[in-house]
Amino acid sequence: MIRAGMDVARLNFSHGAHEDHARRVALIRRIAAEENAHVALMGDLQGPKFRVGDLPPAGIPLQPGATCALSASAPAPAIPFPHPEVIAACGVGQRLLIDDGAMVLEVVDHLADGGLLCRVIFGGTLTSRKGVSAPGAKVKVSSITPKDARDVGFAIAQGLDALALSFVRRADDVNELRDLVHQLGGNPLLVAKIEKPEAIDDLDAIIHAADVVMVARGDLGVEAAPEEVPFYQKRIIRRCQLNGKPVITATQMLQSMIHTASPTRAEASDVANAVLDGTDAVMLSAETASGDFPVESVRAMARIAHNAEAHLIESQRLTGMGNLRPQRSPAHSAVDVITDAVTCEAVELAEDIDAQAIVCTTSSGHTARMVARHRPAVRILTLTSDPRTRAYTAFMWGVEAELRPLPGDVEEMFSAAAAVAAARGFAKTGDRIIITAGLPMGAGAGHTNVVKVQVVP
Repeated sequence: MIRAGMDVARLNFSHGAHEDHARRVALIRRIAAEENAHVALMGDLQGPKFRVGDLPPAGIPLQPGATCALSASAPAPAIPFPHPEVIAACGVGQRLLIDDGAMVLEVVDHLADGGLLCRVIFGGTLTSRKGVSAPGAKVKVSSITPKDARDVGFAIAQGLDALALSFVRRADDVNELRDLVHQLGGNPLLVAKIEKPEAIDDLDAIIHAADVVMVARGDLGVEAAPEEVPFYQKRIIRRCQLNGKPVITATQMLQSMIHTASPTRAEASDVANAVLDGTDAVMLSAETASGDFPVESVRAMARIAHNAEAHLIESQRLTGMGNLRPQRSPAHSAVDVITDAVTCEAVELAEDIDAQAIVCTTSSGHTARMVARHRPAVRILTLTSDPRTRAYTAFMWGVEAELRPLPGDVEEMFSAAAAVAAARGFAKTGDRIIITAGLPMGAGAGHTNVVKVQVVP
């Protein structure tokens, strides 16, 4: 999968013990080292997933039109549902979607024991631990469960590069996780998974609070109307691109490849359109976690994405997506304005003079993000001395990174940028490259104020 194009490996903490994940972490790191590749590691927190309790092995039938009871405490025949906070948030008429909407119940009354009396709208056989969602219900629960807190501690101990937060509803959810990781002595990148429609109401604040955003279409498609999901996807991607934050499009992208060796035409179109929309990354889930063709799935995904990128410039001209001038707000500082202007001009200058690459020297990755959001027609190389920033570039469109000490002297830095670009095959002797940097060196994030044309010696 690394050879096929995997840049980030996702560890799903909804499944498996810490011992299992520790073995996978060690395996990925060993193979990546052998392949001379950098693969970022992302732990995906389960979040407040609501599930029915344990049922008989054969499950129980739910017949359309019949009634059933859900209760946190009542014995059988009530369906065990150990989430009183969800029960309290459900009024009469509330629909409950079970197993990603395969079965649907509607609340008709509250029971004396605190449970819910429901009518079966769409039935099926209900088995243990199936997920339940209550679209629109205002459930008062933290986005970080006790299990998540334990998983965060494990992730920090293992030195994972990123943590994905499930069921983000507002920016405060991301800030709560950031406070927790800092208390535990870590500093992983934080990925906000947008899978609840209510998150759209606080989208800009969530983008600002997170390092990366994920369009998690699986749960988003359960809680929102399926026909609305493509437009949520486009809106989220567009807002992330305007703000220079990497965005991942995920879930069911090559779903048929769980059991077949090639994707459907519709799936190929879905992946390509996500790239044309402006997504930085596309993610596989069951296709590689439990599917029969994991390597073929990665190859197919990479092949579709590369072909879409070949048409990206044409698409940008048709849709006006290229060379994005950000939307300003009073919160933007003068430094942000300078960075925006310099990186935009670097991309335009690279095209005007037929440069072979844009080289960003950065401590935080901010410069690389702001260049990448313009989707330049040339490759982007980032030089950084910070391992966290190198991991960050794995989520960014078109960015490759070189981890090395950055010279304190400006001319030495320019020479080093040209030398690395030549060594990595970004340019050859006599080619022009564009170098972006912030002066004075080491001033911190958001201080990009220099663009230079350099001829590779």
